[in-house]
Amino acid sequence: MAHMSFAHPYFGAFFMLFLAFAVFAAITFLSRFINKKLARANGEKLKLTIYECGFPTTKQPNRISSHFYLFALLFILFDVEIIFMFPWAVNFKALGMFGFIEMVLFILLLGIGFIYAWNKGALEWHNIK
Repeated sequence: MAHMSFAHPYFGAFFMLFLAFAVFAAITFLSRFINKKLARANGEKLKLTIYECGFPTTKQPNRISSHFYLFALLFILFDVEIIFMFPWAVNFKALGMFGFIEMVLFILLLGIGFIYAWNKGALEWHNIK
């Protein structure tokens, strides 16, 4: 440590990293300290009250319909389609005919999945009671 130089090229980056960690720790400690001093001890009634608008909260069993699962799968299906189509569209000329045929097969596969979900009724909203 006798040969420490402040002119080292990475000294500023190290100092900023150390400063960021110190500020993060200080803000975390202060926010927890202030929260413990100002927060109410009895928050159960507050948790069960209506927030801004809506129906009064009631305790219900944890049942999640499989319909939400189907919607999530369909969202992922079409989200992934867009993610894969964007780079293809950007490099369309570089990929040539092979890239075009590959994308047509990809869209065909996604279309089959969409038609299957449509026939199974995954796109229709059912009231669950």
